[in-house]
Amino acid sequence: MRFKLLHSCVLGFVPLLASCNLLTPFVVLGEHTKKVSPEFDKLAGKRVAVLVWTEPATLFDYPHVRFELATYIGDKLHAEMGQRSLGTQVVDPRDVEDYLQKNIDAQIDPYAVGRKFNADYVVYLEVLEFQIRDPQAPQFLRGRIQASVSVHDIHAEREPQRRYELTPVLCVHPEDTPVLMSATNSPLIREATYRKFAEQVARKFYEHIVEL
Repeated sequence: MRFKLLHSCVLGFVPLLASCNLLTPFVVLGEHTKKVSPEFDKLAGKRVAVLVWTEPATLFDYPHVRFELATYIGDKLHAEMGQRSLGTQVVDPRDVEDYLQKNIDAQIDPYAVGRKFNADYVVYLEVLEFQIRDPQAPQFLRGRIQASVSVHDIHAEREPQRRYELTPVLCVHPEDTPVLMSATNSPLIREATYRKFAEQVARKFYEHIVEL
């Protein structure tokens, strides 16, 4: 009789625990996400070019990094702002890179690039730090990209309105522990770092949701 009574109490208590646990995720989810407004909100419906500058030493080790970063950023902007109702047009990074190869001075001249491709704005990034291997332990991989970000209004008439300085970007991947270098891991870490960096840059220009 005692066993039956105890068994009934336990069975009756379990649903109460389950119901409490089921309620928890809804509260947690609501408290751990928030909507973030764009840092710069003028790219909607405009034609935009992405210009990336890197140090010569970086280009020596990674000859295509300038084009690769511009491509990842341009693709993310197109996906979030071009294919939706925002209607942003992104200049093909291949055309920009071809122009930079033939016009060295334009590599640090957003206005030359903007005028060449009839862009309304140029998103200009100066990559101050770029690494894929961990400098403290070269046998490990940990992507790290640090860059300044500015937006240049090509059609602005007054100088103070031509350049908008945004907050810098620092991307580290993976954040917790580095990964042992191998022929397989190296391209994977590099691509993942590019994608994460491009998302951090692109999110400056459209509304998005982040986890707290």
